[in-house]
Amino acid sequence: MGRWRPPGEKSTALITAQGHARLKAELDDLWRVQRPEVVRALAAAAAEGDRSENAEYTYRKKQLGGIDRRVRYLSARLEALRVVDAPPADRGAVYFGAWVGVEETAGGAIHRYRIVGPDETDARQGWISIDSPLARAMLKKRADDEFEAELPAGRMRMTILEVAYPDD
Repeated sequence: MGRWRPPGEKSTALITAQGHARLKAELDDLWRVQRPEVVRALAAAAAEGDRSENAEYTYRKKQLGGIDRRVRYLSARLEALRVVDAPPADRGAVYFGAWVGVEETAGGAIHRYRIVGPDETDARQGWISIDSPLARAMLKKRADDEFEAELPAGRMRMTILEVAYPDD
């Protein structure tokens, strides 16, 4: 049996300028720094003799495969991405790149999210993908608008408190 996996869902090909710079820096680091180090270590491990019992050789081969996989992915993805570096004309509505303050109608909890591309999401910073159900529900809404979103915890009703863009 092979390792075939069904293709993943198509994600939106948008990214912020900062996210694009981070992905390019990661690709550069993988290609110019990490890969040459692993290749040198792999060559040294291969020179030790019997490769079938050489744990260092096996580990470095796996590591090199992982780096090469990530390099291929980043190279293709960077070509497909469209950098959004300007805020929309209507800064009062929620669009890509917006910081959005929301309040849960039921519990009153307040959250702040930034809508970014799927390649740069970070839950710790409050960065959510534009493809997420919450972001989709917020799109084109304005301050004081109410909306509902189907989340893993169930259907949530929220109110938008504020909409801001990074250079506001």
